[in-house]
Amino acid sequence: MFTHGKSNRKGQVEILFTLPAEVGPVSVVGDFNGWDPFAHPMTLGADGQYRVAVAVPHGNSYAFRYLGDGGRWFDEEAAHEYDARGAIIHVQRAAAAAAATKRRAAAPKNGAKTVKPAARTARAARA
Repeated sequence: MFTHGKSNRKGQVEILFTLPAEVGPVSVVGDFNGWDPFAHPMTLGADGQYRVAVAVPHGNSYAFRYLGDGGRWFDEEAAHEYDARGAIIHVQRAAAAAAATKRRAAAPKNGAKTVKPAARTARAARA
């Protein structure tokens, strides 16, 4: 699993990668670290989760995979998309990502249409 953090003044966004302890020792490897398996090893926390934070420039997309013990590669299930390199993550500014999430949450479900309050008032006055 991964989550976007806040943007910093250098124009980067922190991505927090998290995996359950059952996966064993693992590193996150991708475009952002030149596919170096030693650049971002995940550490096991007291909560039983492996995690590592990676700061990347916003506005880009990155391919990545996880590399486990014994050279076992695996992909992120919650990735935005996949290609021959592995999972793809699209990194937006933290504020833009939050706004997009808020818009999606507020969008009508199942094709329902929203009616603005002013439109409701005008219809009620005509009735």
